[in-house]
Amino acid sequence: MSSCPLCHYETVAFHQDKKRPYVRCPQCLLVSVPSAFYLDKIAEKAHYDCHNNDVADAGYQHFLSRTLTPLLAQLTPNAKGLDFGCGEGAVLSQMAAKQGISVANYDLFYHLTPQVLTQQYDFVCLTEVIEHIADAQSLVEQLSQLLLPGGILAVMTKRVPCVDTFTNWSYKIDPTHINFYAIETFEWIALQQGWQLEVIGSDVVFFHVPLLSEELSESPSK
Repeated sequence: MSSCPLCHYETVAFHQDKKRPYVRCPQCLLVSVPSAFYLDKIAEKAHYDCHNNDVADAGYQHFLSRTLTPLLAQLTPNAKGLDFGCGEGAVLSQMAAKQGISVANYDLFYHLTPQVLTQQYDFVCLTEVIEHIADAQSLVEQLSQLLLPGGILAVMTKRVPCVDTFTNWSYKIDPTHINFYAIETFEWIALQQGWQLEVIGSDVVFFHVPLLSEELSESPSK
C-alpha cells in the first residue's frame, strides 16, 4: 500500500470501483487515490475548463455563500484574505468585495500569482479545492504559513462517508478528486497544528489559528 499524503502512515485498502482504488489511513482517516491514478496536468486542466463557475450564476454564488456568509460574520471590517484555488471566475473575491472585504486570488491554472503566497492573511478560503491537491501535508504546511495569528482557514469539501455509502458516493466520480477528508481528519489536522476546529456545516469547516497572546499564555513558565 501507499503512504498517506497527509501523515505518511501506511494506508490500507478501502474501496475499489471500475476506474481506481481508494485507500484509507488508519491514523488520520484520510481516504486517498494512489498516485498512479492521478490525471496529468493537461488532462486536469481540461477537466477544470468544463466548469462553468460564473459570477453571474446565482446558484454558484449561493453555493459559495455557505462558506462566505458565516466567515464574514467572524471577520473585522479591515480583514484581508486569500482565495486559494479561486478558479477561473474568482467569484468569491468579487462577492466579498461587495461586502467591503479584500480578497486576493490564487489558482495554479487560472490565477498564477505566486507573489500573493509570500504574504499573510486574516483568512484563507479553500472552496472545493482541498480534495484536488495531492500533497496534503505540504498543503497544510503552506496554509499555516499564509495565516496570521488569530486567522481563519475556511475549507469547503464534502466529507468522506462510511464505506457502504462511499460505494455509491457521486463525489468520488470526479477524476480530479483524489483526497477525501473525514471529520476525524480535520480533527487530526487541528491537533497537529494547534488550531481550533469549528464545524460550520455538512461540507464546511473553519480552523482558527490562536492569537500570539493565547500561545504565550499556554507556554510553560520559565
